[in-house]
Amino acid sequence: MSTPRVYVIHENPEWFPPLAAAFEAEGVPVQEILLTEGQIDLGAEPEPGVYWSRMSASSHTRGHEHSKEYTRAVLGWLERAGRQVVGGSHVLELEVSKVAQHGLLQQAGFDVPRTTAVFGTTTLKQAARTFTNGQDVPFITKHNQGGKGLGVRRFDSLAEFDAYVDSPEFEAPVDGITLLQEFLTAREPFITRVEFVGGEFVYAVRVDTSAGSFELCPADACEVPQVIAGAVCDVPGADQPSAFSVRTEVTAEHPLVQQLRGFLAEQRIQIAGVEFMETTDGRTVVYDINTNTNYNPAVEETAPASGPRSIARYLGGLLETQYAAQLTA
Repeated sequence: MSTPRVYVIHENPEWFPPLAAAFEAEGVPVQEILLTEGQIDLGAEPEPGVYWSRMSASSHTRGHEHSKEYTRAVLGWLERAGRQVVGGSHVLELEVSKVAQHGLLQQAGFDVPRTTAVFGTTTLKQAARTFTNGQDVPFITKHNQGGKGLGVRRFDSLAEFDAYVDSPEFEAPVDGITLLQEFLTAREPFITRVEFVGGEFVYAVRVDTSAGSFELCPADACEVPQVIAGAVCDVPGADQPSAFSVRTEVTAEHPLVQQLRGFLAEQRIQIAGVEFMETTDGRTVVYDINTNTNYNPAVEETAPASGPRSIARYLGGLLETQYAAQLTA
């Protein structure tokens, strides 16, 4: 067997360089497991190490329709062999289901948006009428297996929604589940994403929505001059600041951060980014749990701690605890 190391399970090579640099800077041996193809010998023992799954719900938008299933197979194999897995099978199921996220958040006492999950398209129009009590009030749609704002659209009338469902523009969700959700009006034009590593608060990211975007993607990829896989992304000009910045007043002592920290511990989610919005009617609504990570240079420059290096230190600590003798041999 090889020297123990951290193995990063993912499907998008573009995400890995900042992580690789962070692991190198922290002196932690790391290796990718790129699950766009490959194989596992089910009779063999996995290599020694700590395995971190950062599989994304949006993998199918990059032509990796089966990566989620590959990850399910690999995580099961690792867990049966007793390997330490961060972001294991139970976490993957949350990553790919907003229905599951919504249910757990609601059960834990968080304020969540009123939501109906619709299976297939046959009853979508009628479901929207039930959801709005037949009124022309704003509501939004989302894909259950989301990421990158998949299927996020605002509708101001039932006729507008009917026309969309019948049009070639209709975005069919990969798992067949469309969410109908109440439209929330932000007190100020931004949402907040709170990052946790090892169950501990790292920083909060303020994501500016003043341009009217409903498809939010707080990642470096969204600051390039193009629309990526349908996501409405931030494209800063020479004199335009980034849409992403550190929200310094949200600290580890913030009541919502404390509540989220307890929730993540209970759900055994070690690395996460949780999004919330503060509304004009005084609500603080939690609406999305990301069980992978984003990287944004503008945030990293001013954050009190580096997200990637925090991850490298945390996973490196797990590796050292479990394999100290082999690492120093």
